[in-house]
Amino acid sequence: MWRWILSSAVLASMCCFPSVLLVGLGLMTVSAGDALSNDLYFGPARWILYVLTIMFLGFGLYRHFTNQGICTLDQAKRERKRIINTAILVLFSSYAIYLIWNYVILELAGIAVGLPWEDSAFWS
Repeated sequence: MWRWILSSAVLASMCCFPSVLLVGLGLMTVSAGDALSNDLYFGPARWILYVLTIMFLGFGLYRHFTNQGICTLDQAKRERKRIINTAILVLFSSYAIYLIWNYVILELAGIAVGLPWEDSAFWS
């Protein structure tokens, strides 16, 4: 289950990760990386990535519960509290990992490779 949570958090942050990676590897200039990051973050790509992330988490929850033997609606009704608690835990965990990954780790990595993100960092 943690693979799905971590993968969804990384998928949600794909608006910033490519520019950090490409600038860090020297395959893109800093100004082009900043422009790519701004286009992806402030454009429709971020919302598409968020929808894909929710779908990814939903599929992961579905696979988790079918592997646990909850396959019918009657079984789901009997295990309702467990399903709801697990879903809430997964959503909050994924969101927390996304916040740490995107707004701390990628932010620091972007600043380290020269992207002009220091002024817009949440700790500034």
